[in-house]
Amino acid sequence: MSTLLWVVYPYLAVAVLVGGLIWRYRYDKFGWTTRSSQLYESAVLRWGSPMFHFGVLMVLVGHIGGLLIPKSWTEAVGVTEHAYHLMAVFVGTVAGFCTLIGMAILIARRRLTGPVFAATTRNDKAMYVVLAAVIVLGLFATLRANVAGDGYDYRETISPWFRSLFYLSPDPEIMAGVPFAFQIHIIAAFALFAFWPFTRLVHAFSAPVGYLTRPYVVYRSRDARAGLRPARPGWEGPPR
Repeated sequence: MSTLLWVVYPYLAVAVLVGGLIWRYRYDKFGWTTRSSQLYESAVLRWGSPMFHFGVLMVLVGHIGGLLIPKSWTEAVGVTEHAYHLMAVFVGTVAGFCTLIGMAILIARRRLTGPVFAATTRNDKAMYVVLAAVIVLGLFATLRANVAGDGYDYRETISPWFRSLFYLSPDPEIMAGVPFAFQIHIIAAFALFAFWPFTRLVHAFSAPVGYLTRPYVVYRSRDARAGLRPARPGWEGPPR
């Protein structure tokens, strides 16, 4: 079971993520979109969307820093474990609650706004459930370990295991002593990765790179040149 959860399952989820993105890009380019509902309602969206995306961005930066950067590197530049822990817990908790509150606003908007709810698919509902589960489990694990408990240094267990996946030499035994709440959070996160290519979340892998090389859009004014009719205000009728 340990090998299945911490070796086979992560690689399988990443394989589905990469293969699904390639398949989606090749065979469903027109479906590679957020299916924006801003035309239906924008007042609530203006509050929920920035809060959600800001929180997600901060959570992503925190996870990249905590999982990919070894503990020895931060200590080598003068960041003590205590300072890093306080910063990570504070910023991570704030970012997590921003993400959760923003998503709650977006879900309420989607449910209470008729046209937006009519455009919501079963796939969207399943995506919201999985995404909410990952966020709630992450917040629960963090608060339980650092508020209700004595703290937990995941950079000594989860981070080395996560990096070992990239080395193609994962050690499932490292995860044996990880608290159960963190284990469930990790399992849910990899489930989200596997589900990602088949949802509207694919827009996270999009960037307007084509805007850098596309030709300029030329606008010309109506100059008073020979052969052109003189411009007249719109309220004036045609000459008689």
